[in-house]
Amino acid sequence: MDTIIIKASRLTKVYNMEGVETIALSDISLQIKKGEFVAIMGPSGSGKSTLMHILGALDLPTSGEYFLDGQNVEKMTEDELADIRNRKIGFIFQAYNLLPRTSALDNVMLPMAYAGIPEDEQLKSAKQFLEIVGLGNRLHHTTNQLSGGQQQRVAIARSLVMDPAILLADEPTGNIASAQADEIMSIFQKLNEKGHTIIMITHEPDIAHYAKRIIHIRDGKIVEDARNGKQKKLTVS
Repeated sequence: MDTIIIKASRLTKVYNMEGVETIALSDISLQIKKGEFVAIMGPSGSGKSTLMHILGALDLPTSGEYFLDGQNVEKMTEDELADIRNRKIGFIFQAYNLLPRTSALDNVMLPMAYAGIPEDEQLKSAKQFLEIVGLGNRLHHTTNQLSGGQQQRVAIARSLVMDPAILLADEPTGNIASAQADEIMSIFQKLNEKGHTIIMITHEPDIAHYAKRIIHIRDGKIVEDARNGKQKKLTVS
């Protein structure tokens, strides 16, 4: 039986600024199974970033329910939310969010340091995952010595070290050249083939078509949710 790892029911998010209400999400319901590779698409202002923040436990809906790996996110304390973000979700951002002038190895070790994992285990895991993303020979390079594509690989390695339930990628190829973008998407596909659940936010159709399922959002609502019959496949060593 397929495990439901994300269950969102009738999510609505309303922002109130100076007495003016803006509906960012309206009555969104979706389920994502363990091992899926899902792209969430939509134009600027469609609500996809708001949905990403809720799925990543970075924000709470105004109404509706959200269960992450069987846990009701809305009922968690701030400490519990911080813990679930560190242990259950691997974040990959467009801007990489790496520590500047810090080695790839130290950047990848950071989530494990926050979790209190012994340093020898941190080193072993960080090296392992940097090798998985093809940066075994760049362990001690600082972020400013790496290309954009290499920095995103470091971010992917960092997202994996806590063995998260899901990888949540926000415009992961937005700041890199197209050739490097293909390499990053190939890594995502390989991770998905190994069983990782991946949710990717993008506005680029070419990038979305690496996913197995594409959800389109417009004006805060899901307008299409379908299996991707034209999935792009790319193998990069």
